Amino acid sequence: MSSVKAQLKSIADSVKQSKWDDAAQKANDLLETEPRNHQATIFLAFALDKKNRLDEAEKAYKSAASLKPQDSQAWQGVIKLYEKQGSTKVSRYREAALSLAAIWHQANDMYKCQDVIDKFIDFVKVHGDRVQYVEALEVILPESPIYAALEGRVPHPAKTYDTMAQIIETEEKKRINTLIGERRTRIGARINEVTSEVKREVLGQSKLPNIYQQLINWTNDDDTRRRYEEKLLQWWYEWLLVAQAGEKKAGALQMVQRLSLDMVIIKHPFRLAWDIVIDWKDGAQIKEWDVNILREYCTFFPESDTYKVITGFLTSSLSPFPKPAPAELEASESEDESEDDDGGGVSMVPVTDQDRLLMMTDGIATSDSLFAYRLMGEYYQHLEEHESNVELMRRAFRYLEGESSKTGMAFQNTRDAFALYLGTALVFYQSPRHHSEAKSLFEGVLSHGRSSTPALIGIGLIYEEEEEYDEAVDFLERAVQRDPTNMRVKTEAAWVKALRGNHELARAELEDALPTIEKKGQPAKELLALTQYRIGVCLWDLDTSKAARKSRTGAYAYFLNALKNDLNLAPAYTSLGVYYADYAKDGKRARRCFQKAVELSSSEVLAAEKLARSFADEGDWDRVELVAQRVVDSGKVKPPPGSKRKGISWPFAALGVAELNKQDFHKAIISFQSALRIVPEDYHCWVGLGESYYSSGRYIAATKAILNAQKLEETMEAERLGDTWFTKFMLANVKRELGDFDDSIALYREVLDGRPSEEGVAIALMQTMIENALYGIEKGLFGKSVGLALDTIAFASTAEASFRGNFNYWKALGDACSVFSAVQSRAADFPTETVMGILQDCPDNAYEILTDVDNVGMGVISAKGLFSEDERFGVDLTRSIHATILCHKRAVHESAADIHAQAVAYYNLGWAEHRAHTCLPSSIRKKLSAYLKAAMRCFKRAIELEAGNSEFWNALGVVTCEVNPAVAQHSFIRSLYLNERSPVAWTNLGSLAVMQNDVRLANEVFTRAQSTDPDYAHAWLGQAFVALLVGEGKEAKGLFTHAMEIAESSSTLTRRQYPVAVFDHILTNPANLNVMSLLQPVFALGQLQNLRPQDLAYGHLSTLFRERSNDTVSAVSTLEHICSVLEADYEHTESPQSLARFALAKTDLARMYLATGQYEKAIECGEMAIQLSDDESDNELNREERKKARLSAHLTVGLAQYYSNDVGESVSCFEAALRESDDNPDAVCLLAQVLWATGTEESRDRARGALFEVIEKQPDHVQSVLLLGVIALLDDDEESVEAVVTELRGLRTSHGVSAAEQEQVGEVLGAIAALGSGTGAGEDLEEDGGEVLTHIQTDIMLYPHLPHGWSKLADATGEVYPADMALKVAMKAIPPRGPLDAVDLAKAYAGTGKAADAQTAIFLAPWARDGWTALGDAISGH
Repeated sequence: MSSVKAQLKSIADSVKQSKWDDAAQKANDLLETEPRNHQATIFLAFALDKKNRLDEAEKAYKSAASLKPQDSQAWQGVIKLYEKQGSTKVSRYREAALSLAAIWHQANDMYKCQDVIDKFIDFVKVHGDRVQYVEALEVILPESPIYAALEGRVPHPAKTYDTMAQIIETEEKKRINTLIGERRTRIGARINEVTSEVKREVLGQSKLPNIYQQLINWTNDDDTRRRYEEKLLQWWYEWLLVAQAGEKKAGALQMVQRLSLDMVIIKHPFRLAWDIVIDWKDGAQIKEWDVNILREYCTFFPESDTYKVITGFLTSSLSPFPKPAPAELEASESEDESEDDDGGGVSMVPVTDQDRLLMMTDGIATSDSLFAYRLMGEYYQHLEEHESNVELMRRAFRYLEGESSKTGMAFQNTRDAFALYLGTALVFYQSPRHHSEAKSLFEGVLSHGRSSTPALIGIGLIYEEEEEYDEAVDFLERAVQRDPTNMRVKTEAAWVKALRGNHELARAELEDALPTIEKKGQPAKELLALTQYRIGVCLWDLDTSKAARKSRTGAYAYFLNALKNDLNLAPAYTSLGVYYADYAKDGKRARRCFQKAVELSSSEVLAAEKLARSFADEGDWDRVELVAQRVVDSGKVKPPPGSKRKGISWPFAALGVAELNKQDFHKAIISFQSALRIVPEDYHCWVGLGESYYSSGRYIAATKAILNAQKLEETMEAERLGDTWFTKFMLANVKRELGDFDDSIALYREVLDGRPSEEGVAIALMQTMIENALYGIEKGLFGKSVGLALDTIAFASTAEASFRGNFNYWKALGDACSVFSAVQSRAADFPTETVMGILQDCPDNAYEILTDVDNVGMGVISAKGLFSEDERFGVDLTRSIHATILCHKRAVHESAADIHAQAVAYYNLGWAEHRAHTCLPSSIRKKLSAYLKAAMRCFKRAIELEAGNSEFWNALGVVTCEVNPAVAQHSFIRSLYLNERSPVAWTNLGSLAVMQNDVRLANEVFTRAQSTDPDYAHAWLGQAFVALLVGEGKEAKGLFTHAMEIAESSSTLTRRQYPVAVFDHILTNPANLNVMSLLQPVFALGQLQNLRPQDLAYGHLSTLFRERSNDTVSAVSTLEHICSVLEADYEHTESPQSLARFALAKTDLARMYLATGQYEKAIECGEMAIQLSDDESDNELNREERKKARLSAHLTVGLAQYYSNDVGESVSCFEAALRESDDNPDAVCLLAQVLWATGTEESRDRARGALFEVIEKQPDHVQSVLLLGVIALLDDDEESVEAVVTELRGLRTSHGVSAAEQEQVGEVLGAIAALGSGTGAGEDLEEDGGEVLTHIQTDIMLYPHLPHGWSKLADATGEVYPADMALKVAMKAIPPRGPLDAVDLAKAYAGTGKAADAQTAIFLAPWARDGWTALGDAISGH
């Protein structure tokens, strides 16, 4: 023992000397021998603590505490150790503090016990977080094991619980916000779901419910207790909202209901509790609620929305609760006054029914209360505010679903009540639109409550409306059995029997119920009136004789009595209206009755129909629309699905007609379609639908509708149809809009055969015929157009005289006359006498408009006399133009009463005057003519009458562009301001810019016109002129071509410029020119000749195209006409210009005569042309023109002389041609051929010499080389042949040689090779054949894309493959991919040796011999 004490003393000395390592070592040594030595363990722990070996020290202290549990030294050391470590050991500090406090408590040292706990709490407050602080506070709560020692020395538990509650509330709120912020950013997260999930997680771990409950138990302050009772209820309510379905949610629900009821019992005014108690009560009837609770609610919460609903209901006659005693009312008023004095809310009690309804409506608008919805639904049902009730109950159902989902309660009784309210409202609201929904609601209630009287009544009423009277009687009788005192149900059951046809039984039952209803007095007045009306209906249907119905003591008396009891009974007014209309013959009273019935109820379909018909008879379509729309809105017109009741179509038909009269075509279409869905065989609805479609521009649909109407005409009776001509008229209108003019004209004529005096049809026929004529001009059908114009004039002359007062009559007639000035080649066909007969029948001043300006009157048209042929055309054209102008003047006269029509008439007259100006000769047209002045006056007048019309401004710009460019520019800009998407105005503005040499502006404007309408040809034409001005000829040709492709045939400018552009291109000798490229210019010029036959220059140009396309016969006739006209003009004017044109025409005519074999005429014309083009002649030909003309004339005469066997003269002509053309190589070739043909050696030497001279000057002239090769071959001149072969081989590889010339080169080389002239003498025939084959193969190698080499190879070898290759190559070398023409392709087809290919060759080029030869060989079997 002494040894242990010595060791302990030694350890203590080491500790005093702060030798912690020695102390620890000595303590460990002692503990090895004495492991349960308490003091040594304490020394060891202390030493380790000083050495910061805290974990080992803690372990040592706890070991010491276990050795002596009642000793405080070890726990004091542990506490110091924990305090040194801060907040990391708070939980262990709590255990140590409790252990140390318990030791001091056992030692009865209460001061030290409290000090330990206080220090611990202070330490945690400073070093720990708020959650640890709450856990520390639990030490001084009643649940703490040390609380008995500390009671009275620490704060009251209520204060501690309050502190803990505040801290936990703050921390939980912070945690909830933090977690929501973190989780809401997840992909697919929804804020509502995230919020519920976070609250479920946090509230599920919360200690607040226990703390609230303990605080409520411990506190002595009633305000604090009430406040925390509210918090406790609020917490459980929030937990109920987020808890998942199951035991937890059910437990939360019970807790919420218990806490709420407790608060209501003690009358604590916490609104959530009262709302829960009232709203969550699921009573079968309203009387099951405690009226005292309801009244106390109104006392406590007078500012709430629910208060307004409850108060209004409780003060109404509908309330099932007893009225409060006067003493209670006084007490409540005194309480209200005292509360008002304290600044509380003000309660209001409604006095009148109107105030009550306003109060309840205001409250339910913002209230979210199931009980309030239920009260309001009951009240609306009582007031028969069915529309409002439908809207309210739909909102109530949505709120009910939300409450059921949140609380987990079924609310079955409330759900049934809402279903009954909604179903009853749907029975009457827009009946029968919602009957199926109402029926499903009633059946849902009956599925778990078979005895629901309202449901039985509702289904009975639905069956009654659907005319299922047997089922209706069954349900209503069951309802009567459950409630025999309900007179309304009883009378309804009797009425259904009447509707079923049992009027006698129904009348008896209604009369039995009548005394009972009368006893009820004022509240039953409406039911009494309805019953009397129904008895009257039974009497009306029981005896249908006229005397009985006309009697004023029968049904009529009951109808009047019904109205005496209820002035708002609409059916009674309808029945009285029928009585007055059909039996009393008092139309005014009947109309007033029908009008009153419709005003009172939109369900009175019979009254509405009769009222609408009376309005329609007066043409008052606005009122018809109002009546029909009211019936449609009632929902009576369309039966519900599965109902036996037929639909009512007349309201939709009436709406369609009214909307058609208002030009609201889209709505009219919908109305007629709705009517036809109800009655598909309604003829007049089909006609109305067709007219609506037509008026809205939907012509295909209009056609189908009208055809359906015409099908009904075949099956329906004539009495029901009425007049059927209108369908033909409408179909004609539709076909006219679709461009099917011929069918439209035929239909119009059919209508007029039966109704010749129908002015609208006659005018439509004239307009259609002239539209067809103008369309034909656009498409190039000039003959048809003239024929239609003649038909129009003929019809106008035979039409009734009354039609001549119509503006459109004269407009159509003027357009018909204008056809002859458009297609001037048919001006001679103008029916002068017919038109004059029409025009003469007029008022005196009808044609005096602008007569002082344009001098146009009846003089020219009525002029008699004989005119020469050269004057005939001008007279006929002038007559047609003047007739056009006079017709439009008459249109102006006839439209004097209509400003808009007069503006259009002046506009049309202006264009007629402008056309007259454009038909003048070019020399006169350059000046300001009277016609142009009149046109300007007309367009200005049109603008004065209608300044907002863009076309009027554009027209003014057109007629002033040459006279006053500034005015024209202003007019075009104004037109574009009014309609910036007009390509015509943009193009005209561009043309003005071209005339003013502003090329940049013109280019921009034409581009804008093209973008506005890419199919407007004149915009492209203007762009082409701009390209010409800037020197882009190739681009201009492309633009002219595109304009030609998209332009109408009536566009003379396009028909002029395109052929000119093509001819300019031809003069450049393009490599790929073929006959196909000449056809379109020929057609264009042919159309131009029909439109403007006096345009001789373009007629002359057409002959040049025809010459190149081998159509010389037509060219001869055209040139003969041109020459005769030019000759007559020269004789009349002696103009040098006419002489020059005549000389050129004679030159070309001579060439055409030569081509047609008329050699004498060719010589005659050629010699005349030579004389006229002499230098000394007085013409305006320049040097180059004269040189070309004389060369052509000399060559033509020379060839004609040659073919006339006058070789000498022929040679003389050629020599003259050579002299005047500076030895033109082509002329030399012709001369050489003629000289060779003479046969004399001298001539042939001259031919050789001439060709050699050409080759010396132009070595690449292919024709000269070819001719020399042929001559050398015929002369058997090997030296010359070798030279020619060398030259030809060089030409074969030249890109400047055309495909036709390449073929000729190949033929010559092949001939040389075949005759063996290029290989030296002595070679045998086999070698000659090899040389030919080699030549052909070389030809194919050089030009594999041309067919002639393959064709020669096929001819040489007789094989099929080369012939097929020739055809394939030819197919790929035709335009637009190659230059081959029809003859080349026909040769390739003929070369295959097949009969089918030979027929194709003939089809492609019937004038070529190859196809016919091949067909003959194929047929003969060669």
